[in-house]
Amino acid sequence: MTTIALMGAGGKMGCRITNNIKNHPDYDVRYVEISEAGIANLTELGVSVTPQDEAIAEADVVILAVPDALMGPICEGVVPQVKSGTIIMGLDPAGAYAGVLPQRDDITYFIAHPCHPPLFNDETDPAAMRDWFGGVHAKQHIVCALFQGPDTDYAIGEAVARAIYAPVMRSHRLTVEQMAILEPALVETLAATCVTILKEGLDEVVAMGLPEEAARDFLFGHIHIELAIIFGFAGFPFSDGAKLAIEEAKSQIFQPDWKRVLSLENLQQSVKNITHTK
Repeated sequence: MTTIALMGAGGKMGCRITNNIKNHPDYDVRYVEISEAGIANLTELGVSVTPQDEAIAEADVVILAVPDALMGPICEGVVPQVKSGTIIMGLDPAGAYAGVLPQRDDITYFIAHPCHPPLFNDETDPAAMRDWFGGVHAKQHIVCALFQGPDTDYAIGEAVARAIYAPVMRSHRLTVEQMAILEPALVETLAATCVTILKEGLDEVVAMGLPEEAARDFLFGHIHIELAIIFGFAGFPFSDGAKLAIEEAKSQIFQPDWKRVLSLENLQQSVKNITHTK
């Protein structure tokens, strides 16, 4: 049985992981939490906390369910104490890509992140349909990267990732840089910004006098079909009028060099900001 130390076990992400692995037959988990609220959360889940030093000394795998900004300081305290061969698992590529993980040649660094439930899916259960983040009822894909360590450790890390993010469909093997290009660059810097602008657009037309419920219904339905068209699910193209509107609006909404937000230079600065790295 693999022994896992779950750091930040009582936090938002930590509790989701705890729920998925507390009764898993393959894992013996040590729950590490220092906040009173987090400890109370774990008590409600029926598990007790283990002191950090004890937990990481026994662990085969240490999962870091901690904020990106605290990744560096926490790792400085954890990494020197783990036994040789331990797998340190991060849940986000920012720390590894920003270079905040302490150097130690005899351990493994593994990163795993959920894709979250796909927009176009086959879920029919109401609970799964409203499991926005996945890892509870809804199926999702995941991405994994072996940042440092022997290739044989990849299978161990991926198995843990499938357990903590269950139910999992596809697991994609990437590099840490490829994972960082996806997040934060593609899905936060670009996609979240575009979605934020959609919400601001909705607010604007409501301010112009449109009934909010009607505007939301109209926008959400059209977003759904537009995504299906653009990404090839619908099987038919935009109308000529829609194509013309898109081309006319692009130059008004986007700068000609907008793709620079996806550049490696911009990405490197972004992860430094996220992890508070100088």
